[in-house]
Amino acid sequence: MGRQIRPAKVFQMATQELKSRATQKYPFAEPPWYSALRSIPPAETIVRTPTVQLRVANTKQRRPKNVYRPQRIVFPEDSLRQTFYKDHPWELARPRMILELDGKDSRMLDWSKGVRQPGIALSGECVVQRQLWLMGSGTPKDEAYDTARREFYALRQEEEVERRIAKEEAQFVGAYFGKSRLEIGHQLESVQFENWKQWAGVEGEKMRSLHRGPDSAAPPPPASSESADFGDGPTHDLDAEL
Repeated sequence: MGRQIRPAKVFQMATQELKSRATQKYPFAEPPWYSALRSIPPAETIVRTPTVQLRVANTKQRRPKNVYRPQRIVFPEDSLRQTFYKDHPWELARPRMILELDGKDSRMLDWSKGVRQPGIALSGECVVQRQLWLMGSGTPKDEAYDTARREFYALRQEEEVERRIAKEEAQFVGAYFGKSRLEIGHQLESVQFENWKQWAGVEGEKMRSLHRGPDSAAPPPPASSESADFGDGPTHDLDAEL
């Protein structure tokens, strides 16, 4: 296939090749990109047009750059999310189902009734939407944030109490949930501490042997029998014997 000037011809040429007699004689699978290109066709032209600038650039101060880069899309909720998750980083560790959001949630949700909404699990997004509604009704930003946070904290406490009561009731009738995360963490920490103790003992013995030196490390030689007999036995007067 030669080089195509218009990108739209790529799909047309690929379709013709798949339907040609040569490919019917030797059938092969479609390329991986063929179905995607069929559902999302490319642009009619390859010429890139500059994006619309919301403000006029001052060409006297600097030359225009990033003309073809699309401008950043900013939503009002972005700053609210950043503030909430900065204050509550552990909320990001909670599992969340993305399938709950279908793009039509605003039709069945009423944020004027509070943070809790039917069909949606409690999360930081509920606080953001509640704060946004309060701000739209005339409440200042900080006051709306405090109001939404109080409602969120109260609901989180209720969930924690319900979870604790359900666990205690299940354990009362014989249920076993295994070790808690804290107990598992203590167990892993104990194993690592015992390994460190063994390693520290070996390394300490090596360091002590290096400080003592090779001579001091060797055991003292035992006393010979001749020197022991000579030193411990009675003294003889050689002149008297002679």
